[in-house]
Amino acid sequence: MIYYVSADARRNGIGTKDSPFMTIQEAANLAMPGDEVLVSPGIYREYVNPLRGGTEEARITYRSIVPRGAIITGAEPVKNWKHLEGNVYMARISNGVFGNYNPYTTVIHGDWYNSKKPVHTGEVYLNGKSLYEVFSLDEVKHPTVYTASWDPEWTVNVWYTEQDNGFTVIYANFQGKDPTKECVEINVRRNCFYPAEEGKGYITLSGFSVKQAATT
Repeated sequence: MIYYVSADARRNGIGTKDSPFMTIQEAANLAMPGDEVLVSPGIYREYVNPLRGGTEEARITYRSIVPRGAIITGAEPVKNWKHLEGNVYMARISNGVFGNYNPYTTVIHGDWYNSKKPVHTGEVYLNGKSLYEVFSLDEVKHPTVYTASWDPEWTVNVWYTEQDNGFTVIYANFQGKDPTKECVEINVRRNCFYPAEEGKGYITLSGFSVKQAATT
């Protein structure tokens, strides 16, 4: 069986070429060993949790029809930026957007991680490029160049987050860019394509661009 997916499809698609699904997850809910899911170019803002795995003889294949044309992203755009001062803007995002995993309250940790600063698993992206996290609003207002970076000039594009009564508040310095006119995104999903249960193998993911899941 071949299932078709298109980001431009209507919600009531049935997975055929003439009536494709709108999300990859819809196909993932039905795909059986030996099936193929063909995905048209577009941006798929979803977490795909394959319901089944394939077998050694019959894999389940998810394929971008155009190489890197189908993009699975863990990020969502933020539109409600308000100018604070200078190059600094602020956005308030309801914590309900994040479900049971908020990247802006979850701090990176592990015995392999040596930073003493509470770096969050979320990021802020300006036109697809990550900004640097800082740890106070004053550092957002007065950023300094981080000379150890491979791109020192970019390091003055910074952000800071705090919590306020069920909202994640993000402050960002976009260095003269207007975030209401640019593409600004934040992480809202922990995974892009990942089986929630162990033991689901023999799955091929081919030709996709997979990006911007929250750091795990």
